[in-house]
Amino acid sequence: MNEGSHDHDIAALAKGGRTNFFGFLLRLAARLPFLFIAGRLYGAESLGRFAYALVAVELASQLACLGQKRGLAQQLSREERPDAHIVADGILLSLLTGSALMAVLLVFPFLMFPSGGYSRLDMLLPLAIIPYTTTEIALAALAYRYDIGSTVKARSVVEPWALSIAAAVAFFFVPDSGLAIAYIVSIFAAALAAIIPLIRAYGLPRGWLPHPGRIAVLAWNNAPLAAADAVEWAIRKIDIAILGLFASPTAVGVYWAAQQVASLPSKLKSSFEPILGPVITRNLRDGNMAAIARQVCQVGFWITAMQAGVALALGIPGEAVMGLVGPEFVGGTGALAFLLIAEVAAATAVVSEAALIYVARIRNLWVSLSTISLQAALTVAFMIAVRENDLPEPYYAAGAAMALMLSLAMASITKGAMLSRILGERVNNWRWALIWAAIPAVAVGCIAIQMPEWAELIIGVPAILVIYGWVIWQRGFGPDDRILFRKKVAPKIP
Repeated sequence: MNEGSHDHDIAALAKGGRTNFFGFLLRLAARLPFLFIAGRLYGAESLGRFAYALVAVELASQLACLGQKRGLAQQLSREERPDAHIVADGILLSLLTGSALMAVLLVFPFLMFPSGGYSRLDMLLPLAIIPYTTTEIALAALAYRYDIGSTVKARSVVEPWALSIAAAVAFFFVPDSGLAIAYIVSIFAAALAAIIPLIRAYGLPRGWLPHPGRIAVLAWNNAPLAAADAVEWAIRKIDIAILGLFASPTAVGVYWAAQQVASLPSKLKSSFEPILGPVITRNLRDGNMAAIARQVCQVGFWITAMQAGVALALGIPGEAVMGLVGPEFVGGTGALAFLLIAEVAAATAVVSEAALIYVARIRNLWVSLSTISLQAALTVAFMIAVRENDLPEPYYAAGAAMALMLSLAMASITKGAMLSRILGERVNNWRWALIWAAIPAVAVGCIAIQMPEWAELIIGVPAILVIYGWVIWQRGFGPDDRILFRKKVAPKIP
């Protein structure tokens, strides 16, 4: 690949990340109202039961995707069959898998509600599995053609706002099942917002006929990706499952609220994933390992820089942020801090895995399995330590968050080193400018937390972001980095 092609790839990555960063801001604007509604109207206990049920539902949804969120780009890059036919195969495979998993949860609802206490409407949660998987495949297909705007619309506008509005309305009609109904409504709304642009981009799969053998081969080839996706997802959810065994539903609800706030900066890394996959697969096809290393480092620094800024802005006034959800959620401030640090620590693992799933699938899977095993062991150890020392319940949440932070840091070190050896190139997204930007941001944050809570949120959060952004721009961003903020049109797919 020549230098011009590399510049085009960086421009494509920047355009996708820039578009989805706008989506992150929209998601932030929509997620906070939902947390306010859920915390103030439904309470921490109901939120905890809902969060535990989502562990089963979302795991089934991830498994039903069968790794096609990232595997689809590899299928399309081979250009062996019409694109619409490849996408149709992917959707059919997910529909079949999703239907089977949906049936399992409908027949065995205790997998979602192990302690009981669910209504007949709560049992409808598995209905979200099929539209969820369809949305994932549709958005992955659109991302292959550099259409990130559809992802922003579906995931950052339609889904969170539908969730917030439906949760508020449902409370007055079915308060015991309002959160479940709102979740189902939001997933179906997002599916509609994804399928319409998919049909416009690819058209209907005319002449396509399903073939059992072809679908079976697709499932087999995607199995390592599916396992990696499931493990990556489980790393972010196993803490809730273990926490639910040691602490009350209220503690689970507080932790889940903290996790929802902390996961907002984690969406920044997903800003680049849909574009990074196609770029990597094309460079692999051309045998250009050096270009892959440069792109992984470039995107890794962008993600780390943005997540660090958001983590400081949300973490320093953490009590005010959690207090916005409700007074009983303030105890989750410690957990919020560890979760935000965990998202920054995970950046190297995320971008490294984007390449490892294509060049070392099995080894990447083993590292992921080791990560989740370490996390589970640390989480249980921290839970037992809290219980044996008779510490207050918020320590359970903080312990679970600390286990996640340590596990993700270890995964980043391991996967970064592995990818570096495979590519024969240095893979490192660390720059000292991150420290220089954090110092004044922390100073501004220390001033902000002396203000009333409303001022911390309205004045303090933007002030932290502004000072951090200005320093990182001046000290950390070079010419290639600043492409992220230029309105440069990405190239069309060759």
